[in-house]
Amino acid sequence: MPKIGPIQLPDFPLLLAPMEDVSDPPFRRLCKMHGADLMYSEFISSEGLIRDAIKSRMKLDIFDYERPVGIQIFGGDEEAMAMSAKIVEAVEPDLLDINFGCPVKKVVCKGAGAGVLKDVDLMVRLTKAVVKSTHLPVTVKTRLGWDESSINIDEVAERLQDVGIQALTIHGRTRAQMYKGHSDWTHIARVKNNPRIHIPIFGNGDIDSPEKALEYKNKFGLDGIMIGRAAIGYPWVFNEIKHFFQTGQHLPVPTLVDRVEAARNHLLWSMEWKGERLGIVEMRRHYTNYFKGIPNFKEYKNRLVTTDDREALLGVFEEIIASFSSVVF
Repeated sequence: MPKIGPIQLPDFPLLLAPMEDVSDPPFRRLCKMHGADLMYSEFISSEGLIRDAIKSRMKLDIFDYERPVGIQIFGGDEEAMAMSAKIVEAVEPDLLDINFGCPVKKVVCKGAGAGVLKDVDLMVRLTKAVVKSTHLPVTVKTRLGWDESSINIDEVAERLQDVGIQALTIHGRTRAQMYKGHSDWTHIARVKNNPRIHIPIFGNGDIDSPEKALEYKNKFGLDGIMIGRAAIGYPWVFNEIKHFFQTGQHLPVPTLVDRVEAARNHLLWSMEWKGERLGIVEMRRHYTNYFKGIPNFKEYKNRLVTTDDREALLGVFEEIIASFSSVVF
């Protein structure tokens, strides 16, 4: 069973990916309820933490019921990364993760996220600065390389392990691929099978079903899987995968009532954490995923994304249950 510092994880753990504007405390709470073994915050700008930016500081919120949980930071300056690691340490997460994988332009242009894949020496210096500045276990999430002609994950894994990281998650795409095409886990398996590597290696990318999770578990021999987009609007994916591993059978799919309950809890917890107005507005991006596959749902979707009143929204949920009780997924 993999360990990250003092954190003992179960055999072949399922990790919730750190996703911007998704992996906040309300969403993490749902995923924990449905089987996630280790979760990460949204990524947090090291510069934003140092400036005391309200949004960055808010992302530091963690709760005991979601442990073990890690906070993820990104940045391209050694001093800023070291200082932000000390800030993170003060809120006592179970681990600190460094994002060297985000492919979006606004992050890469700052010499952070996947942008650092073009300069492995800088990646090593940034990682070393963080490791030296905190007593927390430090982990890294990254990609295979900048593009197909510069896949450097083998060197990255060895050098980051050498400066003290205690686990590595690898997304099986290059930065150039963004989220397109297929992830290639053969590179991740090669890192895992490197006799020099002794830290846990987790794979990420394209896991969207229990069958694929089991196939990749058996085929690539990694220490666990990180799941991202497949969990958005579908937190049940973790327990579904675990059940399939154990029995070879599928759990019953979530019913309409299950979906409404999850969306309603997500909304209520979002309002509780963010405030009513912001919680209502930021929840709107999730409804399509919770209610995917329901025919003739457009009217209710429109009401969910335009209604500004808490009680009225809760009333829409009740109407959905009454109107679509016969829907079978």
